[in-house]
Amino acid sequence: MHTYIIALDQGTTSSRAVIFDEKARVVAMKSYEFEQIYPQPGWVEHDPAAILNTQIDALREVVRISGIPLEAIAAIGITNQRETTLLWDRKTGRPLYNAIVWQCRRTAPIIARLREEGLEKHIKATTGLVPDAYFSGSKLSWLLDELDLHERAERGEICFGTVDSFLAWNLISGRPHVTDATNASRTMLFDIRKNEWDDTMLRALNIPRAVLPEVVDTSGVIGMLDPSILGCAIPVAALSGDQHSALFGQGCYEPGMMKNTYGTGCFLLMNTGDQPASSKSGLLSTIAWRIGGKCTYALEGSVFVGGAAVQWLRDEMHLIERASESETIARSIPDCGGVYMVPAFAGLGAPYWDMYSRGTIIGLTRGTGRAHIVRAALESIAYQSCDLVNAMAEDCGRQPTELRVDGGASANQFLMQFQADILGCQVIRPAVIETTALGAALLAGLAVGVWKDMDEIRKIWRQDLSLVPQKGEAWRTQALAGWHEAVNRSMNWAKQ
Repeated sequence: MHTYIIALDQGTTSSRAVIFDEKARVVAMKSYEFEQIYPQPGWVEHDPAAILNTQIDALREVVRISGIPLEAIAAIGITNQRETTLLWDRKTGRPLYNAIVWQCRRTAPIIARLREEGLEKHIKATTGLVPDAYFSGSKLSWLLDELDLHERAERGEICFGTVDSFLAWNLISGRPHVTDATNASRTMLFDIRKNEWDDTMLRALNIPRAVLPEVVDTSGVIGMLDPSILGCAIPVAALSGDQHSALFGQGCYEPGMMKNTYGTGCFLLMNTGDQPASSKSGLLSTIAWRIGGKCTYALEGSVFVGGAAVQWLRDEMHLIERASESETIARSIPDCGGVYMVPAFAGLGAPYWDMYSRGTIIGLTRGTGRAHIVRAALESIAYQSCDLVNAMAEDCGRQPTELRVDGGASANQFLMQFQADILGCQVIRPAVIETTALGAALLAGLAVGVWKDMDEIRKIWRQDLSLVPQKGEAWRTQALAGWHEAVNRSMNWAKQ
């Protein structure tokens, strides 16, 4: 009998479940989208019930369509959108507010206060992050203040969690209140060297320890799936933030290896080994994974709006009906005609870290048409990723020779070729582009013995496509100069 592992991949716009066999091949996949809630400009929320229900529905449906027997499922791994912040009642499990999504900028004033109090150096040295509304800590502080929950939180009546915590609480028998080290490292509350919650940040944000989850390994059995969900108990054996999971799924197990995931945002991570790396370029240091109590670290750069720019073209601007159309439309013209789009809908991440930047389309002429805007949106994804790779190259002192890519938009071959051209290096896509889900499956399978050690895991990664640059250095220099000028025009807009 074959052995199977299920990955639950709870993302920003959809919840999916993917079944892999013992050779890490996709057997079945199912996903459900859910609503994005925008109460005010710059605010983004999710309905916690929608997160949970779509994830359970995807799990049940993927098992049904696969037809595999439940006794053949060895484990379940969970990977999740990071930084998104939830509060729920410890006794009833009832959410106390909508989930505040990682893209939400409502806590910018809290971050400004932390900077004014001189905490920027402490935050970077201790948490590996920079003060920004992106991370969970300021969102949790805002919720406790807004809902007047400090006394209840002090009494231990309230649970805080990122999405992994919320799913573990609701899916695992016994309702464990846990998070893993990767998700903890994204809260701006966690000391990534000591592997513990940081008292200085808890005091600064007025957050009681009683509200925080226990931090567990990324790979390890947490508990058993509640039998009411599938009809039997299955080990839940991995929790991992989505980008850390993708780094693992991409086989980036040696220092210096890097991957870029093209999802709602884009996230570039480079393995830095057993020590956190410092950055001169605005990149973040984070825990890549923790296995057997031992941490592997990574440098990370974040693009807040990647594939979300294509969703914007579809859902708000109605320039396309399906995301897959964007490639054909982009290829219908030779270039953007001088048009650049900076999709700073939620500010700019690394290396700019400008909370007040806003979306810009620049270079418009009377001859600009639909295709130019669509192509500029795709190119913006590659430009932002290029900024991250160049920042990482500056930090490590050498230009990369290859970039491993994954995520939904990596199927867009126009985008991937443009990425190779603007980077001037090889772009490699794996056979399984759902590497976020694959990483969760590998981490869970490792925990329960489907794969006995890392040497066995290393043999699983397989290449599908390799693209080399087709443009010269002069073209790259000119294109990037235009992009950087467009970025400059978008910055500090919300302060004006």
